[in-house]
Amino acid sequence: MGGASAADLAAALLQSRQTILPKRLGAPGPDAAQLQAMLAAAGHAPDHGRLLPWRFVLVPQEARAALAEVFAQALCERDSAATPEQQEQAREKAFRAPLLLLLAVDELGGDPDIVPAERLVSAGCAVQNLLLMATALGFGSALTSGKALQSQGLRALFALGTGERALCFVSVGTVLARKPARVRPVPAQYVSTLVPGVGLQPWMDKGGHGHEDRNQPL
Repeated sequence: MGGASAADLAAALLQSRQTILPKRLGAPGPDAAQLQAMLAAAGHAPDHGRLLPWRFVLVPQEARAALAEVFAQALCERDSAATPEQQEQAREKAFRAPLLLLLAVDELGGDPDIVPAERLVSAGCAVQNLLLMATALGFGSALTSGKALQSQGLRALFALGTGERALCFVSVGTVLARKPARVRPVPAQYVSTLVPGVGLQPWMDKGGHGHEDRNQPL
């Protein structure tokens, strides 16, 4: 890629990122230097007011059993009829992928003029930066959520404050199995132009392509 421009390299990186389910991520995971690079990339996210309204919590292997019990308890709280097999399936999710992080956002602390939506955008940018660095380092990754994120047991385990919310788990590891890349939306599907006196009009790229291209992969 000797002649590739920075824009070409960035485009290649963005287009190569793909969600790989945690059950398809195995060892080896990132080493200490690679993890440092991923977490440092997150720090370059936009952050209005320099609040740093988000944080990551590393869940090492020795802490997975505690998380597994939180998952099982959260399931039982939602469904008192959950079978032992279902509880074990809930526990098993805590042991997938060699690297596991929780992303939490503080929606209330600091400057009250910086609304929760802005803080969520910052957190989203931070985790995207982390995922892109993981991709650049050759790893697969995924974001996962679920009702257990809202459980009191999980809040207690991760010491979440009153204004904090657990957004998602981040899993990273070596790709064991990969599905075909899915079709991505094209700009014509999510971009419009504001025309004075007319309103919103469909956006067209320089080649004149508009909504008719919506099913074409990037």
